[in-house]
Amino acid sequence: MNMIWKEKTLTTNSPVQFLDITAMVQAEVSSSKVKEGICYLFVPHTTAGITINENADPDVIRDLTGILERLVPKNGGYRHREGNSDAHMKASLIGSSCAIPVVDGCLDHGTWQGIYFCEFDGPRKRRIKIGVMGEKE
Repeated sequence: MNMIWKEKTLTTNSPVQFLDITAMVQAEVSSSKVKEGICYLFVPHTTAGITINENADPDVIRDLTGILERLVPKNGGYRHREGNSDAHMKASLIGSSCAIPVVDGCLDHGTWQGIYFCEFDGPRKRRIKIGVMGEKE
């Protein structure tokens, strides 16, 4: 079994942003030549995360952004002095990793699912680690 790790850099351009990275991740899976296995995604930041959700209707991401803002408002009287406590909390709620099966060389996600890099303290340059493990062609 082979494990291939790649690191990609992303640039966000607003304080809160959900970037659809599904095509980028699939390109890494394809270049790995892994036929059957798993793709791991990890975000090495404390104010950003990763999630899988619907990518057919942009209102789903708008709704998710809205509920996170209501749950964890920017000015919530936090003790962390940097002024980005809300970003840390949102990143913790979303999570920093996920795994997706690879079947026949493709991400085996649901029809309407997309992979989103979640920025909560932008704009910034960010990193994402993509690991593909499995049997090669």
